[in-house]
Amino acid sequence: MADIKYEIVQEIGVLSVSAKGWQKELNLVSWNGREPKYDLREWSENHEKMGKGVTLTKDEIEKLVELLNQH
Repeated sequence: MADIKYEIVQEIGVLSVSAKGWQKELNLVSWNGREPKYDLREWSENHEKMGKGVTLTKDEIEKLVELLNQH
């Protein structure tokens, strides 16, 4: 598997912390040098390991906020 390069451009916030200390976070992350996207996933304490997650563009995150505000 190819190495994936990432840079956490901005830490937005922590949604929860697991019993093992991993944090579910919303961040702006640049993957492989690309434009940063909103990223929601679990991270180890030092951000060296990560779980599966989802990335969203600015338009997608705005739509998500709109949908959440309707409920």
